[in-house]
Amino acid sequence: MAISAKMVKELREMTGAGMMDCKKALTATDGDMDKAVEFLREKGLATAQKKAGRIAAEGIVMLKVSEDEKKAVAVEVNAETDFVAKNEKFQNYVSQVAAQALATEAADVESFLNEEWTYSESATVAEELAHQIAVIGENMNIRRFAQVKEENGFVASYTHMGGKIGVLVDVETDVVNDAVKEMAKNVAMQVAALKPQYTNRSEISEEFIAHEKEILMAQIMNDPKESQKPEKVIAGMINGRINKEMKEICLLDQVYVKSEDGKQSVEKYVEEVAKANGAKITVKGFVRFETGEGLEKKEENFAEEVAKQMNQ
Repeated sequence: MAISAKMVKELREMTGAGMMDCKKALTATDGDMDKAVEFLREKGLATAQKKAGRIAAEGIVMLKVSEDEKKAVAVEVNAETDFVAKNEKFQNYVSQVAAQALATEAADVESFLNEEWTYSESATVAEELAHQIAVIGENMNIRRFAQVKEENGFVASYTHMGGKIGVLVDVETDVVNDAVKEMAKNVAMQVAALKPQYTNRSEISEEFIAHEKEILMAQIMNDPKESQKPEKVIAGMINGRINKEMKEICLLDQVYVKSEDGKQSVEKYVEEVAKANGAKITVKGFVRFETGEGLEKKEENFAEEVAKQMNQ
């Protein structure tokens, strides 16, 4: 039976499900509207769509590392409340998502959602997500994932505050022992604490540096005292401030948080460990996920909520 746009629209209005889900349901049930409604309910898609407007900015970042530590993945799955994020059922589900993300060849979340769910032969990742939304009762979202692979070394991991922050660090090394692993763990903790934007200066584009210099020049020109200084002095001031910024945003340039003298950089710390262990070590990159980062969070007013309920 041909599925018309009118039929899809009608089913959407009845269930609140998405257009593609409605079309799929009608196709699977040969256009039978009642069976299509049941199809959507069984998949949990109707319930999921109704909850889709709610803000899901809580949740958890979960890390999975392969047994040989050559491959790892970081996954962020969001829910509406911190209460659900700490729920065992939710965490078990996220653990399954992370396990599948570790093995996936999908390049992005959209492709990942269209994959067959590893733990079921009759559902996609998206359909299982919809089912979990129906079971758990909150809007949820598989927001992002990132894989890290390192054949010539290992991937270090660190989870902070039970999944509020998750960090993976790509370490290339010809020596893997407890001392080198401890160093990598410390670097991962550094990433969690100081939130660098880049691994080293080579990752920063010339356009970024030029733009920062323009901003600094404008600041100096707007300061009556500084704008009167010689051009050479101003150039030196700008370079000094750029270098200071690099020490804040580049991991290897940052002051190592555990340094005894409060001056040693992360790069020097890594070199120190490499020398002590007769190793060649390169920190090639990192992934840092923080739960709800960049998402709008719903502001709760519990006094208003209680008053509203009392007046019902």
